[in-house]
Amino acid sequence: MRVLFHLPVLLASLSLFQVAESDTNEQATRTFTISDAVSQVKIQVNKAFLDSRTRLKTAMSSEAPTTRQLSEYLKHAKGWTRMAIRNGQVWEESLKRLRHKATLTNVTDPSLDLTALSQEVGCGVPVPLVKCDENSPYRTITGDCNNRRNPALGASNRALARWLPAEYEDGLSLPFGWTPRKTRNGFPLPLAREVSNKIVGYLNEEGALDQNRSLLFMQWGQIVDHDLDFAPDTELGSSEYSKVQCDEHCIQGDNCFPIMFPCNDPKVKTQGKCMPFFRAGFVCPTPPYQSLAREQINALTSFLDASLVYSPEPSLAGRLRDLSSPLGLMAINQEAQDHGLAYPPFDNKKPSPCEFINTTACVPCFLTGDPRASEQILLAISHTLLLREHNRLARELKRLNPHWDGEKLYQEARKILGAFIQIITFRDYLPIVLGDEMQKWIPPYQGYNTSVDPRISNVFTFAFRFGHLEVPSTVFRLDENYQPWGLEAELPLHTLFFNTWRIVKDGGIDPLVRGLLAKKSKSMNQNKMMTGELRNKLFQPTHTIHGFDLAAINIQRCRDHGMPGYNSWRGFCDLSQPQTLKELHAVLKNKVLAEKLLVLYGTPANIDIWIGAIAEPLVERGQVGPLLACLLGRQFQQIRDGDRFWWENPGVFTEEQRNSLQKMSLSRLVCDNTHVTKVPLHPFQANSYPHGFVDCSAIDKLDLSPWASEEN
Repeated sequence: MRVLFHLPVLLASLSLFQVAESDTNEQATRTFTISDAVSQVKIQVNKAFLDSRTRLKTAMSSEAPTTRQLSEYLKHAKGWTRMAIRNGQVWEESLKRLRHKATLTNVTDPSLDLTALSQEVGCGVPVPLVKCDENSPYRTITGDCNNRRNPALGASNRALARWLPAEYEDGLSLPFGWTPRKTRNGFPLPLAREVSNKIVGYLNEEGALDQNRSLLFMQWGQIVDHDLDFAPDTELGSSEYSKVQCDEHCIQGDNCFPIMFPCNDPKVKTQGKCMPFFRAGFVCPTPPYQSLAREQINALTSFLDASLVYSPEPSLAGRLRDLSSPLGLMAINQEAQDHGLAYPPFDNKKPSPCEFINTTACVPCFLTGDPRASEQILLAISHTLLLREHNRLARELKRLNPHWDGEKLYQEARKILGAFIQIITFRDYLPIVLGDEMQKWIPPYQGYNTSVDPRISNVFTFAFRFGHLEVPSTVFRLDENYQPWGLEAELPLHTLFFNTWRIVKDGGIDPLVRGLLAKKSKSMNQNKMMTGELRNKLFQPTHTIHGFDLAAINIQRCRDHGMPGYNSWRGFCDLSQPQTLKELHAVLKNKVLAEKLLVLYGTPANIDIWIGAIAEPLVERGQVGPLLACLLGRQFQQIRDGDRFWWENPGVFTEEQRNSLQKMSLSRLVCDNTHVTKVPLHPFQANSYPHGFVDCSAIDKLDLSPWASEEN
C-alpha cells in the first residue's frame, strides 16, 4: 500500500524529470545548431577575407591596378576594425542560415537564442578591452572611458548611431533598389548614376568658384570628417562569389551592389555596364536586440580628438610614435625631407598605390593615423602640418619641463592638438557653415553633460558630404609672392589622387599651402553641384580613362546604409515635408530642379537624403540649407557636450591654458610649420595677395608658459 501510495508521486517526479531532460536536450540541440551554423559560416567568411587580401595584394602588384583596386586600398579594414566587421558578417550570415533552417517567421522566436548566437560568434569583444582610469587627464586612444557611466560610448569600432530607424528593403539588410521592379512608397528608385547625371553634373567650370571662401575652408571640412567617421568596405561573405564577378561582370549579390550605368551614359563605352560598389562594413547588433537591421561601423572615435593624426588603433598608434626618443615625438620620414622640415613616414608595405601614379618617382603613400591620408594631395599636406605641429609642441613642452618623460610629453602635445582642432572647427569653421543658424543649433557651451550621446550618427556621414560640392576642378601651386610656381602651377584634381611624389620630389608642401590660402573653394550652387573631376574621374589612374563618380557613390551609399528618405529627415528636423511639385518648388526655390527630382523619384519621400539635402537653398550667411543646418548642428552640439575631455570643460585645462589656447589659429599653424612667411589674417575667407596678408610676426603665437610645471 505504501508503495502504491507513493507511485503517483514517483510517476509525477519521473514526468518532471523527463520534461526537464527534454528541455535540456532541446537547449543542447539549439546550441549545437547555432554552433554548427557559426562554425560553417566562419570557415566561409575567413576564407573570403583571406582571399580578398591576397587578391588585393596581387592586383596592386600588377603594372596597372584598376580604379576599384586603388580605392579598395583606402577602404580596406585592418586590425580590430577588420575583426569587428568580420564578426558582424558572421553574425548576419549565421542568422540568415538559422532562420532559413528553422523557417522562422519571427526573428524574436524563443527557439533562436540571439544571446547564444552572439557569444558563439564572439560579438562581445569587438575591440581590445581598455582598463578605465577615472583619474587620467588623457583620452584613451580608442575613445573608451570618456563617459564614466557608459565607457564604450563614442569609442571606435562600434555602430554608428541611428537617429531614425534603418529602412531596408527586407527590413534586415537589403538596400532599396536591390530587387528589380520593387518599389519604395509606390515608385521605383532611379539609378544612382542617373541622378548624378541629371541633377549633379554640369559642363562649364566658369563661375563655379566661391568668391567668399578659400580653398582651405573646403580642406578643413575634410580634416574634420576624417577625425570623426570612417566605415571601411566589408568583404564578400563568400569566397566563391569573387570580386571579379562584381568588378568585371556587374553581378549583384552578397555585399556587391554595383552602380549600373544608364544605357545612354558615355561611360558605357569606356567602362562597361557599371561601377563596382562594395557595401560598407557593419557590426554585430547589441542587446536587447530590439532591431536586427544592419548597422554600419565607425572605425574612428566619435570625438574631435585628432585621431586622424594618432590613430584609434592601439597597435598603429604605437608604430606612429618615435619611441626611441624621450621627447614624446611622432615618428617622421627617414628617407625624405621638405627643405629641412619633416614629412610623415612612408607606408613601406608593398605595393603602394602612390607608387603607380609615377612609377619613375616611386614615392610610397604616407603612414599616418588615418589610412586615407594620401587619398588626395591637399589632405596629405594637412596631415604633414598636423604631424609637424605635434612635434613642435612636444619639443617646446620639453624645454619648459625638462623633467617630463616621453609619455607625458606625447600626451600633453596630443591633448593640445586635439584642442586646436576643436577650436578651429567651432570658432572659425562652423559659424561659416551654419551662418545665422549657428546659435540656434550650437548655443554657447554650458559644460559637459554625461547624458548627451556623442556618437556620430549614421545620417551625419551623409550630411557632412556637402563638402564634396566645395571641391574645385584644379589645385594651384604658388611661390613666395603668391604667383604661379613652376612649369605646372595649375594641376587638374584627378591627377592628384595618391600623388605623394608631387610633394616629395616636386617642391614640397609650401607651394600647395599657399594655394590653399590664396585660392578659392568651389561654390555651393544648385545648378553646378559637383565638378566633373569628382563626378567622372575619381581615383582615375593615369594609365586609364576609367574613373568613379563620387555623387553616384554617395547616393548608392545612402541606400547601402538603409537611410530613410528626404521627407523623413525633414520631419525629424521639424521642417515641412513637401508632397507635390508645388510644395517641393517652394522648399527648393527652384522649379526646374524640383521637376527633375520628381521625374526621377516620383515622390519627395524617396529622394535620397544626400541629394535632397544638398539641393536646398542656403540659409542666411551659411554654406548649407535648413536640413543640413539641423543635422550638422545637432551632431556637433552632441560631439561637444558629450565629450568629457572637451577643451572648455573645467578641469581639462587650467583657466590660463584656456586663455592661451584661444589664440591658436590656422595662420599660426602655417607660420610655425612651413617656410611660408606671409599669411592671411582670416584664412577661411577668399584672399587675394597681398590684400589681407600679413607677416608671420603679426600673428599671435601660442604661449605655452601656462604648461610649465613647478616640479623639479
